Amino acid sequence: MSRRGPVFVCSDCGGQAPKWQGQCPACGAWNTLEAVSRPAAAAAGYAGEIQGRRLAEVAEAPLARLGTGFGELDRVLGGGLVPGSVVLIGGDPGIGKSTLLLQACMRLAGRRALYVTGEESLQQVALRARRLGLEGEQVSVLAETRVEAIAAAAAADRPDCLVVDSIQTIYSSELPSAPGSVNQLRECTARLLRLAKQQGPAVLLVGHVTKAGNITGPRVLEHMVDVVLYFENEPGSRYRLLRAVKNRFGAADELGVFVMADAGMKEVRNPSAIFLSRYAQPVAGSVITAVHQGSRPLLVEVQALTDSGGGGARRLALGLDQNRLALLLAVLHRHGGLATHDQDVFVNVVGGVRVSETAADLAALAATASSLSGRALPPTVLVFGEVGLAGEVRPVAWGEERLREAAKLGLSDAILPRANLPKKPVAGLCCHPVDSVADALAALAELSA
Repeated sequence: MSRRGPVFVCSDCGGQAPKWQGQCPACGAWNTLEAVSRPAAAAAGYAGEIQGRRLAEVAEAPLARLGTGFGELDRVLGGGLVPGSVVLIGGDPGIGKSTLLLQACMRLAGRRALYVTGEESLQQVALRARRLGLEGEQVSVLAETRVEAIAAAAAADRPDCLVVDSIQTIYSSELPSAPGSVNQLRECTARLLRLAKQQGPAVLLVGHVTKAGNITGPRVLEHMVDVVLYFENEPGSRYRLLRAVKNRFGAADELGVFVMADAGMKEVRNPSAIFLSRYAQPVAGSVITAVHQGSRPLLVEVQALTDSGGGGARRLALGLDQNRLALLLAVLHRHGGLATHDQDVFVNVVGGVRVSETAADLAALAATASSLSGRALPPTVLVFGEVGLAGEVRPVAWGEERLREAAKLGLSDAILPRANLPKKPVAGLCCHPVDSVADALAALAELSA
């Protein structure tokens, strides 16, 4: 016979034990086991015939998405909100998560939304909406922290979109642990996930983040939900970057750009323009490259600064992999003849953009070489390509799309891998194909003369 007594669950990792003990057997934490009532076993009955179906026999259902009114947000989501999906969005305090979601609720054309706040009163939400000039008759607001009451309100209101701000403040009365604990986070997320799958609303959960920038709570939350978004910004910057790190309905590396204004969040429709600096005169160490974010190319500026400060040479990379920078500097010395062993090298991608692809290798080398020589590259030159250890310049994906984006913004020259040379010339853009780092340095010297 099965036991009907309580089960003891760790508040740190969620591990279970049949009896109380001082140390959690799963994670080793002390005094974290809490008693949780064991649910009664469901009555056994005939569930009907259970049989799998061949994948080819499963009919393809049309995926109707809900437009949020923000083109950038819809792009990051893969085309809009999917009914029955659960989206988790995290970000630093005050970055604009609540503002963006409240605006999105107001812009759902012909759709009903339920905005649940666990951190603010109804008056505070209404005051923020009026300050932003928002009016939405189709939006209902509920101040509640108990997940059972939220589920009952959603069942009665039948919204198309349900926003919970934030998941760390929601609790279940069936668990004795405090809101925000591991058990409460997992149980409340699972309850809202079942609500989304059974009733069909698109559920958006706001999550707090730790000092390291990760969403508070166990990583199991990110595995449970369908989409995970992170809201980021550079300190003191007006621009906000919305990044998708998981998306079951679209690309997982999309990037949306917003700006915080007096009227709330506004989308930036041409983000390449904001990441490119405008100088009165060309500056040494500045190179424009094209990175591919999700479904579109993005022009960013790579800056490098070399300085013989004395002592041990330092390498610092912001927006690029620091280990990759050390590798590229070794290639620059061996195959380009430029030594940096006595130089401090600092490389930065302007605007807080993180570049994870290797297409920015050649731009980082070009910026470093420009800073070493003191010769500025014209601001109308695009540089991209992967650099190998043998000094070769390798092609990258979506080369033609990068060139078209550069031509659209008025760039006139491009240094690129020979294999990425387009079959048809790009109007207004002169391409300089290279095979090696030495060829690239020669092309840079010719353009900067």
